[in-house]
Amino acid sequence: MNDQSASLPYKDQPAAISYHILEPKVRMAGSAAAHRDLASKKDPDPMADDHPDIEVPQYFVCPISLQIMRDPVTVVTGITYDRDSIEKWLAKSRGTAADSACPVTMQPLPRDSALTPNHTLRRLIQAWCVTNAKNGVDRIPTPKAALDAARVLRLVRDLQFKGLCLKTLKRLDELGLENERNRWCMAEAGVAEAGVAEAMVPLINKFSDENSDGLEECMRIFNWTWTSGRPGLRLLVQENSDLVDSLSWILQSTNNNTAVKNSAMAALKHVVEVANVALLERLKLETFEAIVKAVSEVRNRRISTPPSIQQVSQVAAVVKCALQVLIDASPWGRNRQKIVKAGAVFELIELELEKPEQKRVSEMVFELLAQLCSCADGRERLLGHAGGIAVLAKRTLRVSPVVDDRTVQILAMVSQFSASKGVLMEILRVGAVSKLCMVMQADCSVSLKKKARSILRMHSSVWNNSPCIAVYLLTRDTDR
Repeated sequence: MNDQSASLPYKDQPAAISYHILEPKVRMAGSAAAHRDLASKKDPDPMADDHPDIEVPQYFVCPISLQIMRDPVTVVTGITYDRDSIEKWLAKSRGTAADSACPVTMQPLPRDSALTPNHTLRRLIQAWCVTNAKNGVDRIPTPKAALDAARVLRLVRDLQFKGLCLKTLKRLDELGLENERNRWCMAEAGVAEAGVAEAMVPLINKFSDENSDGLEECMRIFNWTWTSGRPGLRLLVQENSDLVDSLSWILQSTNNNTAVKNSAMAALKHVVEVANVALLERLKLETFEAIVKAVSEVRNRRISTPPSIQQVSQVAAVVKCALQVLIDASPWGRNRQKIVKAGAVFELIELELEKPEQKRVSEMVFELLAQLCSCADGRERLLGHAGGIAVLAKRTLRVSPVVDDRTVQILAMVSQFSASKGVLMEILRVGAVSKLCMVMQADCSVSLKKKARSILRMHSSVWNNSPCIAVYLLTRDTDR
């Protein structure tokens, strides 16, 4: 290397100069702490800080993690990285329109660019580890061959043979459970109707109470490999009422375990998100009953056995999937009638009375309640629950502006269309009138205050002489 090129930044140096000969060795003494701060969390480095004086060749170190590479791969720019580090780097751009860039050269890396294993460098690293074993350096094991699209498609073809179907499902499931890289590869493999998710659809339709072997694996693979941007997959599910019926059966069947039902709920959410109007308008009452039943089972399990911190997030994810499906289906009047008939109003009120841990769950509950209360049956079910009006008053000004808007909207519909004397006195008794007065004084939006004012004016003759209003106006609700 001449002096002129050595003085240039790496990305400006001549392409013929290899990165791996810029610095032949780097001494770890005094730099271990800095390496730990800069490196992302991953498996322990084979050379720990107990051996700070061991000299590590610079070209053994990943430019991203600053740790010795376990599975070196070379990208199209000619730079070698540890596979785990560069794949995490590339994963950041998968949800964006732009390509990623090489961390060292900053040259673009296309999404479909291959990662070529650098076997020679890996063997050198392994040999170096063996040589320094007496100093406590652990040998790096030879990594497994990375899953590629060709292998995935071979497995997909095997699914078509009855004798190999169950075995292939279990193999795909094992590969997906290994790491996120395999799941991403499975999702991206294939074109048109030849992908993994597409292959799962006809399989899901074939399961029954008598033949449910492989159902759990099938549902898990479908959710891993779901990609709504694939045109073939969208066409396959957006009018597929049989798939919706099959998922409804999974949710209702007593033979299926909780994990299968949770996967089915996530799959149903995916399908409804891309379903066309014709399919959404034809959703059956049984589908909504299955969804409401699933929410009820989740709520009952939560009451009987308090979940752990990890289980809380899993429960919330299932509930949010169920609520999203119902919200997506509720714009159509006939669907609202079916959702109400399925008992959703009661379950929503009970769910909210238990104070969900996540604010988003409460927002979705009241968003759906507002949709259902736009019909007479929905308002009747709300008023038929002993805590229906109370939960509106209780959660107003305590969760978020979104919840405030929906609770006031529901109170407005009840006050306008279902305002019997008993209902108006119930609204006053549970403190909903006082909450409306507080909305007028709080830092709420102008539109929300207008809604609250219109409700108060609408029935001022009934509520005006009540001492409750004065009491609530003079006290401050501290339970926020």
